[in-house]
Amino acid sequence: MNHLAHLFLAPDSPEARIGSVLGDFTRGVDLGRYPETVVYGVRHHRAVDSFTDGHPAVLASKRLFSARRRRFAGVALDILYDHYLLRHWSAFSGIDRDSFIRRVYGEFQSHEHLMPETMAIVTRRMVAHDWFGAYENLDNIGYALDRVAGRLRFAHRFDGIIEEIREHDEELEANFLIFFPELKAFAGEAPHG
Repeated sequence: MNHLAHLFLAPDSPEARIGSVLGDFTRGVDLGRYPETVVYGVRHHRAVDSFTDGHPAVLASKRLFSARRRRFAGVALDILYDHYLLRHWSAFSGIDRDSFIRRVYGEFQSHEHLMPETMAIVTRRMVAHDWFGAYENLDNIGYALDRVAGRLRFAHRFDGIIEEIREHDEELEANFLIFFPELKAFAGEAPHG
């Protein structure tokens, strides 16, 4: 799952939401120096990722990608799922989507002291460029995925993966709509430890 989905699924506290994003920035980080609510957010992030990685609908979606891009299907789906979450927000939440995004952006700014510098740099970009608002547009998902491809330091065939996403959009979306309600239920019951 990507950042917006992790934030959406996280326990309802600013610190846990910060932890839910921190889960992608823990390399070299001493979690022992963080408040327990932040660490819980990190653990929640890991539980959500583990559930996602083994879900049959997610595995079926990965198989839709060509052999040349399948290695990166998980990365593509993570970002694409933020798009589908935005597309179907009202089916999963009674909270206004734009209000939620504004609240999260505010929490990023007011809780930056809880972030390693690498995470703070990324969250500043998220806020400044309204990543979550941009993810509503499928073209912007393609741009985001190409930026990820541009940061890879080895030969790959990941760029342009949006072409395959467009080709399989209906099936990918249908798989998301099977998977995400189950993930949401799991996330609400995810263990604290």
